[in-house]
Amino acid sequence: MTQLLFATEDPRTEDVTALLEAHLAFSRETSPAEHVHALDVDRLLDPAVTFFTARRDGLLLGMGAIRELDPTRAELKSMHTHQSARGQGVGRAMVCHLLSVAADRRYSWLGLETGTMAAFAPARSLYLSVGFTVCEPFGGYTVNPHSTCMGLPLERSSSVGG
Repeated sequence: MTQLLFATEDPRTEDVTALLEAHLAFSRETSPAEHVHALDVDRLLDPAVTFFTARRDGLLLGMGAIRELDPTRAELKSMHTHQSARGQGVGRAMVCHLLSVAADRRYSWLGLETGTMAAFAPARSLYLSVGFTVCEPFGGYTVNPHSTCMGLPLERSSSVGG
C-alpha cells in the first residue's frame, strides 16, 4: 500500500470542501447547534489555523488542523477521516502528524474538544491512546454534557525542532 502523504492545503479545494461538509454534517447531526465547534471553510482560513490533508495516491482520506491559541499552546481542530478510510489508521496517522508539527513549533500543550455522545467514542479512544487526558475547558469551551476537553503536555526540550 502506498504511503500516506500529509500536506498543508487550501480548505477551498473541491474534494477537501466535500470532506469538510461531511464533517460539519456529522457534527450537526450528533450535537446540539450551540455545541457544534467544527470550523467551516472561512474559519479554517484564519491565519492562526494550519490545515492539513492526508492523501494516498492523490485520494483525500483525511484532514486535520492546528489552531494556535498563544505562542505556547495550540488546539487540534477539524479531525475527520473519509468514511471509506475508517479503520485503516488514517486518523491515528493524522494525529501523529499534528503532534509532530506541534513539537516542531515548540508548543508546550496541545488541547482539543470533542463530543461526549457515542458517535464520538472512536475519536475519544484515539486521543486517549496517544496520551491526551480529560482536562478542564479551555478557550471558549464550557462545562456541559455535550463536550469533553482533552489536553496533552508536550516536551519543549532544545533538541526538538533543531
